[in-house]
Amino acid sequence: MPRRKVLTNNNTAEEDKTMQPTKAKRARMVFHLDLPERRQIVGNVLVCGTGDTGQLGLGEDVVERKRPALVENIPNPVDVCAGGMHCLVLTQAGDIYSFGCNDEGALGRDTSEEGSESTPALINLPGKALCISAGDSHSACLMEDGRVFAWGSFRDSHGNMGLTIDGNKRTPINLLDGMVCCSIASGADHLVILTTSGKVFTVGCAEQGQLGRIAERSVGGEGRRGKRDLLRPDQLIIKRAKPFEAIWATNYCTFLRESQTEVIWAVGLNNYKQLVHAKEAERVLIPIKTDLKNVKQIAGGQHHTLVLDNSMRCFAIGRSDYGRLGIGDVKDVVSELVPIKELSGKTTFVGCGEACSYAITNDGALYSWGMGSNHQLGVGDGDDELEPVIVISKNTQNKRMLMASGGGQHSVFLVESDEEKQKENLPASKKPKTAAVEAAKESTETDNKVKDAVDTKIETVPTTVNDGKTAKKPASKRGRKKD
Repeated sequence: MPRRKVLTNNNTAEEDKTMQPTKAKRARMVFHLDLPERRQIVGNVLVCGTGDTGQLGLGEDVVERKRPALVENIPNPVDVCAGGMHCLVLTQAGDIYSFGCNDEGALGRDTSEEGSESTPALINLPGKALCISAGDSHSACLMEDGRVFAWGSFRDSHGNMGLTIDGNKRTPINLLDGMVCCSIASGADHLVILTTSGKVFTVGCAEQGQLGRIAERSVGGEGRRGKRDLLRPDQLIIKRAKPFEAIWATNYCTFLRESQTEVIWAVGLNNYKQLVHAKEAERVLIPIKTDLKNVKQIAGGQHHTLVLDNSMRCFAIGRSDYGRLGIGDVKDVVSELVPIKELSGKTTFVGCGEACSYAITNDGALYSWGMGSNHQLGVGDGDDELEPVIVISKNTQNKRMLMASGGGQHSVFLVESDEEKQKENLPASKKPKTAAVEAAKESTETDNKVKDAVDTKIETVPTTVNDGKTAKKPASKRGRKKD
């Protein structure tokens, strides 16, 4: 005889449920990044190098400067960026000035007038910009409302790709309609965009894997969909990764940092280990996890990468030719991060050209090293520098350097302006709040005492120069070779 099924006392069960506290639903955390603030320290724009396409911004008759030279007629510059053969300058008011080669629209403005490429001029934008970036033949900016505008063109091994599937864009266009973005980074021919929700979008050339979202069969744009997937910004997705909080781009690489975990992922060209990963592959198409930690900034050129950590230490990895790593006379590829001893514990900013590097220290001094044949180093000769050397000129002496960026044959710097230096040295109780107040007090005895105090507080930049050099290299044009 089968056993009788025991009946459940549903009433008791209901009573037990009512006596237990209700479990609170776990609130879903919404990830959000704020828009960056525009840089506010006003400086002066300096350039050096070779400028046969107007990228020095000094007029069509000036094609070379061996030391940093002043670029005039740009009001209150606060940010600078060097493209392959052009420059962008962001002002305190949020305007952007450009100069240099405009063959593919990288200047974002009309240059039909004779000589207008070689002098700074304003780009017409639908608003004010917060930050800028530039590649070989394209430019981009982040607007105050979170929109990203770009202009110019991307290139691949076959030549001009266009900025979108419709071709080059000679004036700024909105790349991600409906998205609110908070950061941009340009490689030589790709653009990385970070949204306020922690998503990353990439667009441009994918031949070195730098987009991080294109399959092997489609990186050259020769598949069934052509270049449509390359020239339409699309999301780079890493499974089980946290939302991203920071992005960096070198010529042919992309770096992403997760929020919470602070894990840094890398993708792109790795033929000289410039992805800071031991993976034996010339290019990496899917992002790989690196061991990088406590990173403040990543910069890189064609075949090398610099890493600046939160302890103000600067590290280098990659190809060692021409001294671009700054670690002395090294012949072999450097496959692991090596500290640059001269800059240890005092570096606040790093920048790169294709085969040269820059660093700014906490005392405001600018150091450069690497290939010197185009005078990009700004030290007055055409020799390569195997280790960091200080850059000294009449336009940098006794002033703090703020930014440094290298292009194909030229470099652009931002140096503290005289007015900004005076503001910093004024006692807090006597700093004028407005220009009108400052003018009203200019003739008073108190103001004269302040001026005397300013004169005595001006700092002197160190004048020690490292003399490690190699044989002079012949000037060479910017190449697009990736090997």
